[in-house]
Amino acid sequence: MSTHRFAVAGATGRLGRHVVDVLAERGHQVVPMARATGVDIITGEGLAEALTGVDVIIDVASWHASDQEAATEFFRTATRNLHEAGRHAGAGRVVAVSIIGTDKATAGFIAAQQVHEEAHLSGPLPARILRAAQFHEFVGQLLDWRQGDVAYIPALPTQLVACRTVAETLVDLATDPGAPDRPGPGTPIPEIAGPRRETMAEAAGLLGARRGIKVVEVDGSGMPDAETAAAGGFLPSPHAKLAGPTFREWLDTQP
Repeated sequence: MSTHRFAVAGATGRLGRHVVDVLAERGHQVVPMARATGVDIITGEGLAEALTGVDVIIDVASWHASDQEAATEFFRTATRNLHEAGRHAGAGRVVAVSIIGTDKATAGFIAAQQVHEEAHLSGPLPARILRAAQFHEFVGQLLDWRQGDVAYIPALPTQLVACRTVAETLVDLATDPGAPDRPGPGTPIPEIAGPRRETMAEAAGLLGARRGIKVVEVDGSGMPDAETAAAGGFLPSPHAKLAGPTFREWLDTQP
């Protein structure tokens, strides 16, 4: 297997840590890019130096809040900077993660991913996108947002996937010599999701039981694109790759 030099944007994040691990386990050279490593993809500080000699950029950097406007601006700026600096450094391609259902979203953080995808696919470097389902790790975040010891969680259908599984699939896509760059019309964007369909409330109930948090199921109205979500709009397409562990299996491995 030939090894490459990869730069990972968002390397210290929930998904980025796993991407760095998978690349290292497979024998690739890894340049972790995050503010903690002295690289700021928004201001551009340290970016040119980090990308020197890099073959492939993996973009898993994310905005920390759900505000659509702020997230859109983050993705637009970060993507432009990665492409420009990557082109100057002679990188071969960028591979980015997005969210399943991005093309159907009209509001909120998922809609901001439309700009993220478009910016990558129209940038100067060849780009590949992987759309992922919501992460197992996201359920804990939902419980953290609660007030008091009761969490009100929407009964929206999902097919949760482990961050580690997404990272493995993303590295597969980044290193696949046959995968198309800038998929054209009629070529679906690859997707990765978990093996089991459940509702967010069901998954939160399993985690809540461990943490001593009462989970109350609500209908999800008032959330961005609630009707689309309720109708299964954010579930994987027929062409999606499905891979475990299930949320329950994953939970059993967590400390």
